Amino acid sequence: MATPAVVKYHIDRFWDDEFKELDYIQEPFNDPVSVNTWISQGYQSKITGDLCDMRHHLPRWSDSFIKIYAEMGWKDIGLAFYRMPTGTVMPVHSDLYKRYVELFNLVGQEQSIRRALVLVEDWQSGHYLEVQGQPYVRWHAGDVVEWVYDTPHMAANIGLADRYTLQITGHV
Repeated sequence: MATPAVVKYHIDRFWDDEFKELDYIQEPFNDPVSVNTWISQGYQSKITGDLCDMRHHLPRWSDSFIKIYAEMGWKDIGLAFYRMPTGTVMPVHSDLYKRYVELFNLVGQEQSIRRALVLVEDWQSGHYLEVQGQPYVRWHAGDVVEWVYDTPHMAANIGLADRYTLQITGHV
């Protein structure tokens, strides 16, 4: 039986707000062709948010997420906290996972890659997520949207408060 492209579920909150104090860095989106397309379409301002991944200090409870996904059968699990300040718009795209594919030798096995987006705070006005054409708003802390490898998605923050998420990447 084929795995659905998008799955939604909930993890009861066990984390605090330590994710707000991380050393986030601005990294450019790793697909310059998409960035040029977005700029030609009129997207300006901030196209990507700020990232704090496993190359940096993560919250003390991060390993609990790794354990949850390992118990779900995921392998080579990576975490990245993502902050979208006001005015950040990430147009529709499919992640390439270039570093991940290379690091774990998954060339030709990309369809085994999964991404889970944990919404670590309750939804606030102006925060937006769309996955495979399905909009998500009014979420609660702990809601998760999970998708397969190249599923198209987008996100935006046109609200007044930073939008925080946790991206979990693995393969099955």
